[in-house]
Amino acid sequence: MAHIGLICPVETGHLNTMLPLGKALKQSGHRVTFFGIVDARTKIEAMELEFQGFGEKVFPLGSTNKSLAKLAKLSGIPAILYTMKWFRELAQVFFDEAPTVIKSAQIDWLLVDQVCPEGGTVADYLNIPFITICSALPFNQEPSIPPFFTSWPYQLNWVSCLRNQVVYTLSNPLGKPLKQLRAKYRQKWGLTPELSPDSSLAILSHQPAEFEFPRKNLPSWFHFTGPYHTSLKRPFIPFPWEQLTDQPLIYASMGTLQNGVVDIFEKIAQACVNLKVQLVISLGGSNSFSSLPKLSGDPLVVNYAPQLELLEKASLTITHGGMNTTLESLTYGVPIVAIPITNDQPGVATRIVYTGSGELITLSRLNVPRLHQTIKKVLTEPSYKKNALELKNAIHQAGGVTRAVEIIEKAIATQKPVLNNALL
Repeated sequence: MAHIGLICPVETGHLNTMLPLGKALKQSGHRVTFFGIVDARTKIEAMELEFQGFGEKVFPLGSTNKSLAKLAKLSGIPAILYTMKWFRELAQVFFDEAPTVIKSAQIDWLLVDQVCPEGGTVADYLNIPFITICSALPFNQEPSIPPFFTSWPYQLNWVSCLRNQVVYTLSNPLGKPLKQLRAKYRQKWGLTPELSPDSSLAILSHQPAEFEFPRKNLPSWFHFTGPYHTSLKRPFIPFPWEQLTDQPLIYASMGTLQNGVVDIFEKIAQACVNLKVQLVISLGGSNSFSSLPKLSGDPLVVNYAPQLELLEKASLTITHGGMNTTLESLTYGVPIVAIPITNDQPGVATRIVYTGSGELITLSRLNVPRLHQTIKKVLTEPSYKKNALELKNAIHQAGGVTRAVEIIEKAIATQKPVLNNALL
């Protein structure tokens, strides 16, 4: 059995992907240790995994919540720039302190979130094999695939492909500071220049293949496994179940990052009036009841919600398009109305439309009448539910955390790339 290290951001969406995987590997007999800043400790130990911290002087306890509170007030490009600046600061601390901590722990393998490419460089420095985990949309660029931060549809024509390529060219410099930082440490440590920040052994995405645009240029060791969340034992969250009615349930969550825009919740509430539904709003912790005005239609509003349990009862999800909430909704066959705000949410939202499992409304076009009509359309037209149920079946067939563990263990056993025959 191997001693496996986990590296990912201390943020709910990424932890909800990585921790179930770590838990499953532990149940398979491996020793599993998470490496991160101190804000992660409580969540890691609640999953009965080992924790090794670093960077406490730069990122003391509570620093993540402060950063998330700032991010919750941003959207679009400003939010992306803030996120990238934050990730660069984390990467600097990781390079300064993590190698010593990881080496002392005697790690055999690393699982590295794709948004933490510094993990791959440190793995190379320590001569530890690693596997890449995509907890967001894959960053792999192709001319036919719209950039992940856009809500552009997938279209195979030369105009769309040219537009995609131009935006890739213009946006790639945004990641240059992180790339330069990795290059600096690779040179310092005598490593060869980076060809790709991803693993050359296996790359795992928790999407099902059916929830992705047609890809042509993925590495042959890239695997769409389906989501891992169903194996995650989440903390008990109290909820007033007795207040639910027999009306169709609409569950609205704008996630735990960009949910600080009160106006969006107001529009959602107004749009649901006169639809003969019950609206449940989860604030995700970034808002408090005191900061939220009385909403139209008197929806049931909670600071946190037992999301999986509510999705079992839901007829529709209204979400920012975060990958976790989206995949969890589709796991239960629940159609979606997405209101993307930033990062990869626009890309997730346009895949919702592409698969016919829901609709999207951009922030610039969001108003109560349009949202009302969109909710009504997705609730009443059978095709959305049908397509959501087809994705539910695809998720079930993909294998999820069981398939991911099989791939990881095959890589450990063979020390060779684990090829995906579907991509060959």
